[in-house]
Amino acid sequence: MTLSLKLSAVLVACAVAATGLVASPAVADTWPSRPITMIVPFPAGSATDTVARLVGQKMSEKLGQPIVMENVPGAGGTIAAARVARAKPDGYTLLIHTTIALSAVLYKTLSYDTATAFDPIGLINTGHYVFAAAPSYKAKDAQELLASLKAQDNKIAFANAGIGTGSHLCAVMLSQVLGTTPNLVPYKSTSLALQDVMAGHVDILCDQTTNAFPQLSSGAIKAYAITSPERNKRFPEIPTMRELGLPQVDMEVWHGLYAPKGTPAADLDALNAALQVALADPVVQARLADMGTELFAADRRSRAAHAAKLASDLTRFREIADKAKLSID
Repeated sequence: MTLSLKLSAVLVACAVAATGLVASPAVADTWPSRPITMIVPFPAGSATDTVARLVGQKMSEKLGQPIVMENVPGAGGTIAAARVARAKPDGYTLLIHTTIALSAVLYKTLSYDTATAFDPIGLINTGHYVFAAAPSYKAKDAQELLASLKAQDNKIAFANAGIGTGSHLCAVMLSQVLGTTPNLVPYKSTSLALQDVMAGHVDILCDQTTNAFPQLSSGAIKAYAITSPERNKRFPEIPTMRELGLPQVDMEVWHGLYAPKGTPAADLDALNAALQVALADPVVQARLADMGTELFAADRRSRAAHAAKLASDLTRFREIADKAKLSID
């Protein structure tokens, strides 16, 4: 081979190699190129699990990759959150959560800092809490219930789904506003607490609309008040705490989607866009409404709005927990 031919061969080889070097990052940066895992911090069949599967299916259609659900229950959702906080921030591990701000202020030995360990992707749906009792309970309406709570102080028993749950904090919040000492009766689950309330073994329960509305529909319990700013469209006969002169009792439960801190911004934007597609689906909207929840307003669905909501709840719940001296070691 002549010198010129050898030189030409070398130049061609270099060009091919250079092309490969340029193309490789583009291939590597293609996301998503494999299934995404969504960690669910509560058991299969729970409200959070239902929401996760609803939005996950539609998001996967938009992203072109399956979103695989993995239930990791325990410790108020902190086991699942810790796992995602440790995960590689590559867009392939997500967390859906509903009590992430509450657990952050109650659990004192978490392995992660909720305020800094995650990149918020977007808010999903919001619901509220209802104060309910058995149909035979003595208080005929909300005014009578509140009067009884003030007069009897800690003699009226409040069931809850366990120390550190939303139903626990809801009862504490009302008691702080009324200036009373709550008689809290913790259970191992919402279903067990509901069973005893329906049977009349315990007086009152403050529970999520997602759990309470099926029982309200069947007549198994009666509702006295709801913590939403406005009356619920499905049960418009239930007065709000604001109408009753207690606007401070505005307990809210909401779902948000998270990724480990440091996930590429482009991936976060794509995930948020896929989430918006899911939330625009009529079937998803109808199912979320059946659960007694609503979508966040359009101007509150950005990543920034989600981050602001999380920060606000962390501050608010910390004030309530500190005042009541609530903590879980």
